[in-house]
Amino acid sequence: MTTVTTPVENSPIVLHLQPIIDLTDDQFFEFCQINRDLHIERSATGELLIMPPTGSETGNRNAKLTVQLGVWAERDGTGIYFDSSTGFKLPKGAERSPDAAWVKRERWNALTAQQQKKFAPICPEFVVELRSPSDQLQPLQEKMQEYLENGTLLGWLIDRKNRQVYIYRPGLSVECLENPVSVSGESVLPGFVLDLSKIW
Repeated sequence: MTTVTTPVENSPIVLHLQPIIDLTDDQFFEFCQINRDLHIERSATGELLIMPPTGSETGNRNAKLTVQLGVWAERDGTGIYFDSSTGFKLPKGAERSPDAAWVKRERWNALTAQQQKKFAPICPEFVVELRSPSDQLQPLQEKMQEYLENGTLLGWLIDRKNRQVYIYRPGLSVECLENPVSVSGESVLPGFVLDLSKIW
């Protein structure tokens, strides 16, 4: 007998540490290193957001996304690309790990070697979040808005469940594309086109 389970939408576990514990940036980095099997982020107000590793199918789609971004970035040469295991310390205090990101090379090179080794204190110009079957949509939408508030110039929230792509740009309303074949990097990533047939 085979049992089929449907993924249940869930939210990350939220740990409230303050005012009892106030982790420094170095302590938070070390906490993440000793708990490498978990995806851990920190909100601007200090809460720890703990998520289990992604499922294999979502991980595969995320890898395909990162490969496409990487091929373009290597050819373009003007920036550095990152996968979902990368943490960034955003200007307003949160530490986030987008599923894919890109930073202009001159901004990356302006960081010290020590800053580059930990959670770099920089907000990527471009970020992508890929919704897994168990992710609630609203927290991801809030995260995308947070990226914009911290300096992101272009963001994509890819909702595989509903085959939609939400496009985030500073000062503009969110655009929702229904079942697009591809999506363009516009002026932020000129010439980059993500083939969504490999993501759906």
